Amino acid sequence: MSGDETAGAMVEGEDTSLLIVEDDKPFLTRLARAMETRGFVVETAESVEEAVAKARAHPPAYAVVDMRLGDGNGLDVVAVIREKRDDARAIILTGYGNIATAVTAVKLGAIDYLSKPADADDVFAALTRTSGERAAPPENPMSADRVRWEHIQRVYEMCDRNVSETARRLNMHRRTLQRILAKRAPR
Repeated sequence: MSGDETAGAMVEGEDTSLLIVEDDKPFLTRLARAMETRGFVVETAESVEEAVAKARAHPPAYAVVDMRLGDGNGLDVVAVIREKRDDARAIILTGYGNIATAVTAVKLGAIDYLSKPADADDVFAALTRTSGERAAPPENPMSADRVRWEHIQRVYEMCDRNVSETARRLNMHRRTLQRILAKRAPR
């Protein structure tokens, strides 16, 4: 493929059905419009229940699913889509990016995992990237503080959000851990 061709561009006759599952209505509306202009036939859902029903009725070729929704976990939607259509290309969007959930998303069949705020270009690139292509390295990689925070979050999730058990496993004072968990993620 030459450098002036668009990588992963939409192919004429290809199934371009896209399910976007997001509970942030303004973001959902903007992303749906942007994906329609890029050639997708967009269906939207604002909850796990609505998305699962739509995925069972008409499994999409593509999906963009928010991780945390008002009525549950977006990973459940990805699992249903992959169960109904194993060639579906799903990506997870989240404002709570951590390594543990990224790994889980990929194991359930997601092809990529993007942290919010992700723009339409990022979403399009993730959806249409061919399997041999690798994502470009981030321009602003995580800071050491962020990596530490990610590790703490991963252990906390593995311990079913039990602060005492997490503190024990991290060899950290429980109160110190509580203070870290109460703060926002570092940049």
